[in-house]
Amino acid sequence: MNGPPTMKNVLRALCGTSIVTLGMAAAMPMAQAHAKPALPTPTAAARAAGITTAGGAYPGWESKKASSTRQASQQMAPMYTSGNAYGVDVSAYQGSVAWGTLRAEGFQFAYVKATEGTNYTSSRFGSQYSGSYSSGMIRGAYHFALPNQSSGSYQADYFIAHGGGWSRDGRTLPGALDIEYNPYGSSCYGYGWSGMTSWIKSFVNRYHYRTGRYPVVYTTYDWWATCTGNTSALAGLTPFWIAQYSHVPTQLPAGTKSSYIWQYSQSGGLDKNRFNGTIAGLRSLALR
Repeated sequence: MNGPPTMKNVLRALCGTSIVTLGMAAAMPMAQAHAKPALPTPTAAARAAGITTAGGAYPGWESKKASSTRQASQQMAPMYTSGNAYGVDVSAYQGSVAWGTLRAEGFQFAYVKATEGTNYTSSRFGSQYSGSYSSGMIRGAYHFALPNQSSGSYQADYFIAHGGGWSRDGRTLPGALDIEYNPYGSSCYGYGWSGMTSWIKSFVNRYHYRTGRYPVVYTTYDWWATCTGNTSALAGLTPFWIAQYSHVPTQLPAGTKSSYIWQYSQSGGLDKNRFNGTIAGLRSLALR
């Protein structure tokens, strides 16, 4: 600018500075809201169950015990009606999975861990997800929820962006939300009953909005009663996947008549499940 500054130029300069400054200030909360949280540290109980680092959580980790009594109960056969479809769930912990062998043994579906919270994606997801599909299984992805890290809707988006979507091909199950005891701290992630219910509904509704399907919800009755007050808010909306190792699940989330999927065993290095229906019913769930 040549010559002494005019009032017009001064005002223009000040306004420009103010706009830039305000723009930066407005952008900061958004950036902070989506910043990756610090990696959590597993609790002593989680480490005893094999979760040694962040990202290592798996369905039913809190129920895993080393006692011979619990191990014996985990070996019992499931007791739904004959003809039900069997499946497994896996994470990076299992590494390379012999999908062809499992398929030959009669396992017909698999849930594969894709994500955890908002800063973990399984390094084995791609190979496990495609491997189960190639073996002839019906497969789906699951997300281990950490509600204290971000909103339910944001975690649903994160999950979908990293493999948790759904396609109407008859071989892809709706994504699953694994919501259970916190392996890194407070059992209910710092939420009360209504807050936790709202978080779950936020995830569920966002997933439905993005994919057209309601996700499966994995949990235990004990956690559901403890952390949601046994809410019936999702009854009839989402299929439930319930863990119970000693007998058929008889305690279910309020308003739920039966579990769609029953995790009945943690044995042989794999979590094992049974769908409450035939393979035809499982295909229907994949297409619905």
